[in-house]
Amino acid sequence: MAADRTLSPLLGPACAAALVTGALACVLLPVLPPLWASVPVAAVAALGWVLRWRGRAAAALLFGLAWPCCHGYWALQAQLPAGAAARDVLVRGQVVDLPKQAPGYTRFEFRVDASDAMPTLRGKRLQVLWHAPRRGPVDAGTDHRHRLHAGADWQLSLRVRPPRSRINPGGFDGERHALLNGLAGNGSVRDASATRQLRPAHGLPAWRERTSAAIARQIAHPSARFIQALALGDTRGLSDVDWAQLRALGLTHLIAISGFHVGLVAGFAALLCSALWRSWSGLAGFWPRPQAAACAAAVAAAGYAVVAGSELPTVRTALMIAVVALARVVRRPVTVAQGLALAALAMLLPAPLSVLSAGFWLSFGGVLWLLWCLPQGRPKGFVAMLRGALAGQGVASVALLPLAVALFGGTARLGPLVNLPVIPLWSLLVVPLALLGTALEALRSGAGQWPWRAAAWVFDASWQLMQPLAEHPQAMWWLAQGPAWALPAALLGVFWWLLPRGAGAVLAGSLLCLPLLWPARSAPQQGELELVVHDVGQGTAVLLRTAHHALWYDVGPPAGSEGEERTLLPTLRALGQLPPARVMISHDHLDHSGNLAALRRQLPGLEVLAPRGSAIATAGTCQQGLRWQWDGVDFQVLHPPDAVPVAGMKGADNEASCVLRVAGAHGVVLLPGDIGRPGEQALLAGAAGALRADVVLVPHHGSGGSSTPGWVKAVAPQLAVVSAGHQNRFGHPKRDVVQRWQAAGAEVLSTAESGAIRVWLGAQGLQLREQRIHAARWWDAAGRARSAAILSPIEQAAVGPEG
Repeated sequence: MAADRTLSPLLGPACAAALVTGALACVLLPVLPPLWASVPVAAVAALGWVLRWRGRAAAALLFGLAWPCCHGYWALQAQLPAGAAARDVLVRGQVVDLPKQAPGYTRFEFRVDASDAMPTLRGKRLQVLWHAPRRGPVDAGTDHRHRLHAGADWQLSLRVRPPRSRINPGGFDGERHALLNGLAGNGSVRDASATRQLRPAHGLPAWRERTSAAIARQIAHPSARFIQALALGDTRGLSDVDWAQLRALGLTHLIAISGFHVGLVAGFAALLCSALWRSWSGLAGFWPRPQAAACAAAVAAAGYAVVAGSELPTVRTALMIAVVALARVVRRPVTVAQGLALAALAMLLPAPLSVLSAGFWLSFGGVLWLLWCLPQGRPKGFVAMLRGALAGQGVASVALLPLAVALFGGTARLGPLVNLPVIPLWSLLVVPLALLGTALEALRSGAGQWPWRAAAWVFDASWQLMQPLAEHPQAMWWLAQGPAWALPAALLGVFWWLLPRGAGAVLAGSLLCLPLLWPARSAPQQGELELVVHDVGQGTAVLLRTAHHALWYDVGPPAGSEGEERTLLPTLRALGQLPPARVMISHDHLDHSGNLAALRRQLPGLEVLAPRGSAIATAGTCQQGLRWQWDGVDFQVLHPPDAVPVAGMKGADNEASCVLRVAGAHGVVLLPGDIGRPGEQALLAGAAGALRADVVLVPHHGSGGSSTPGWVKAVAPQLAVVSAGHQNRFGHPKRDVVQRWQAAGAEVLSTAESGAIRVWLGAQGLQLREQRIHAARWWDAAGRARSAAILSPIEQAAVGPEG
């Protein structure tokens, strides 16, 4: 009993909450404390946590802050150095996950077992992209991508580079993803002739891929892709459209294998074990039935978590079930709150950076809200069960709304209503049938056919009914990003809402939620202009905002595998900006227009302007003389000329780029596309007086054939922005080009180093914000490279081709 009294506070809810709070504080820091300080602080805090004294929870809080800092350093040290140049190496290793095959590429995770050129890669995991051959017909004999299978050993010729992500408001953070998933870097297959398979697919990954293929083969129905996801966690078959529809219905948590699925497997295992013990009384004398059932549940949960790919939600639930089973085995009662605390400790002590995962907060947060709000005990009768289900769904919908908005930028309007019938239907029919088919298939090939088909039939019947709701344009409720303090304020407001009747204050709780659910939207005033140069890699995409209008100038290279736009639209949502009604394509090259098809699918009424001769369908003509005004801001096209062509100019060439001059009451922006020396000379000859600008987008990403001295002198901006990819193969921007603009008095910024760049031309003059600095993260690759470099960031970018 003395041991119980010691361990209860040591591993109880108070210390678990302190540990989580400390870990959260660590990952929110812009810069990590030094490692030489974090290690001793973690050691002292761990000692204070173990000792019996009143400050135990405070010691757990300090340990929760220092321990993730240590792990953060170790995780970053395991990656390739942030400022390292790309290298071509020959590696040998294993494909450790299910390869995603697409028409133009194959993406997979690869564990390096050996590399003579870079021994430091041994044991590290890389995210590898294998592009289809660019020239000549693609066939099975020359395109070896389709021979890749999970669990196979390969020799690959790779170009490896550190993790690097494009950083935009509201966008995906690939560097955070790499940190959370233990990826040391990125790789791309360079020499397909040097690749060869060393060993056929084997082990658990190979079994997962074979079983997934069996589902597709035996069901032979479009719904097979959903059964693959539910049974094995194989979401490769789900398109961007599928995910968008699931998101609009609030059902993504049911398709990606979640903790609930693990709980179902554990429950079925416990029932089967109990039935076996009841049917054979001799087993009870060997091992008590409750303990055997608990162990069976824990083993089944752990096995299913491994089969499903060991994703964080499944591992978390398996840990919780293991804690409860252990308590049952040692005959120590554990409440749900204690079990939750033990699961949090078991998750964070070995992997404290798990707090970076959205699933961590949604899972633990949902259970905590339900524990606090709903009465304990088993409901008696159907009406009580129905009332409990409705109350649980209501609590989850309200309580998790702030988290959903903060983590994903919005929520499904009909999510709570759709979840009420779908959760029991899919979880009690579709998922068990899918799992039953998988279990039977593991015992005998072909035995899983009928359960899988039944699961697909039930799923398809419900999915067809819900798709019209998912396709409604107002299905998703998107919200602009609020201030950093808006989320804790909203959580306090929700807590106030859910207090017992008579103790809460609905008005006060609503006011606390307003900054998150109705954030202030900073739009330009009359005559003011805002410019957002997106970080799209080697390409261009610029958003221009006035008081009531917006325009896209170029839309960047293709984004998304199935047509979902993943950069421009999330930025609009984060800014609270309605989609522009007009887009101007400077010229018909993929790095400027490749994303247009995806935008048109999601914004059917989009008006497009492009140079004469462009291949863009139904586009209006962008030519010299085109002019309009929005909200006191003048938009004028300076180039290309209508009648007299520039030397070497064709309809889709760089020299035919639309050059746009935007003049507000407080400054001028010049967007010249990809014009080079001929285009610049033509403008100097015909419109030199209109070239003076406060902000300029450096022509052709800073290439050596543009930004001639006369042009730079005529523009003479305060700010020159380069839109280029990090370590791009063209070496943009060139060193002499950068120096030329700097000599003219301009500050030169590059999206490769700054992320998205926002510029305001308003009553307070020219103001700018670099996204990587504004939303500083200690795992930011560009920031770590800057801190370790001697040269300035833009000089590093201007050195020349490194990759």
